[in-house]
This record gives sequence, C-alpha cells and structure tokens, in this order.
Amino acid sequence: MKIAILVFDKLTALDAIGPYEVFSRIPGAELRMVAKQAGTHRSDTGALGISADLSIAELPDPDVVLIGGGEGNQALMDDPEFLDWLRTADETTTWTTSVCTGSLVLGAAGLLDGKRATSHWAYRERLREYGAEPVAERVVIDGKVVTAAGVSAGIDMALQLVAMEYGQELARGIQLGIEYDPEPPFDAGSPEKVDDRLVELVRQFA
Repeated sequence: MKIAILVFDKLTALDAIGPYEVFSRIPGAELRMVAKQAGTHRSDTGALGISADLSIAELPDPDVVLIGGGEGNQALMDDPEFLDWLRTADETTTWTTSVCTGSLVLGAAGLLDGKRATSHWAYRERLREYGAEPVAERVVIDGKVVTAAGVSAGIDMALQLVAMEYGQELARGIQLGIEYDPEPPFDAGSPEKVDDRLVELVRQFA
C-alpha cells in the first residue's frame, strides 16, 4: 500500500504527524511525505520543519492520500495544478482522506459533492459551500472518502483505516504500541462542552 501524506507551508503539524505515527507501523506499507515541491516546509507556527521526500508529480497514484489542515491549505484550494493532481489521484485511491480543514481542500477539488463530511468545528459549516453535508462526528466515512475532525482526530481516523484494511488486531496493536490512551486533563474538546465565551475566544484564533 502506497500512502501519501501531504506537506505544505503553514500545515498544522499534528494533522499529518498523528496519522503518520499510525500508518508508519503498517508492515510493508510505503509511506511517503509529499508536497507540490519536495523539500522542507514550515508548520503553521513556523517552529517545525517537515520534509517531503517526493513531489506530488513523483507519486501520481497513491492508494491512500491524506490532506491535513492549517492556514496554508488556502493556497492549495486556489491551485489548479494541485487540485488536478488530487482529482487524478482520487480516481485510483482506495481511500481519500483528510484531517481538520483538509476536508475543505477535498471540497475545492470537487470530491465532497453529496457526501457527508466533517472538519474542525470552527470551519465545519463551510463544507456546505462544496455540496457536502457537515456532520458533527469525529470521523466520517462516506464511500472511500474519510474525513476527520480537528487535529487529534486524525489518529482515530488512521486507526480506523488500519482496522478496515488489515483487521482490528493490527489496529489495536498499533494503538497499544503508541500508547494512545488519552485522558485529557479537561473535558473541553468540543464547543458543546464549554461556555460560549471560550468558544468565541478560540474562534478568533482558529
């Protein structure tokens, strides 16, 4: 299985690195970080560089493609060359996936029309602009399109994909191996769990 995780400037790092930690433990999988141009790309904070070994032109036919979020994906949404690559890749993928606002990129490529999909809560309603039905769920599977909500949900999505492709035993083993057993210090992971003041404060920076 060839897995392509997209890297771009101003990417939210965990959107890519969370699924990477899961997918990298699939025996025999070919995992590649790809970008429009190969090389190092800085995350949305500027503090982290992530290296893409291949350009998208060098990997036109991945079995799994994953698009993360971050303010840098606006450039992708306005890039005809990139969107053409994504549409072409989708023709032969087993799974076309996104994390956080990466789903807006799938939408811009025309891949969400008539589909249920999710995104970061602050941007979820924008999916309607692309003909999608926004769903307030952590992971949404509609055909071969799989979208995950904000940032950390990418780990959940990746584990679900491993389970569907290789069985629960491998997925559970990977989960154990990375000790993914979250016990957050606060029950504040969705807007439904906090007061409106905090929601509006976070929305200003989302």
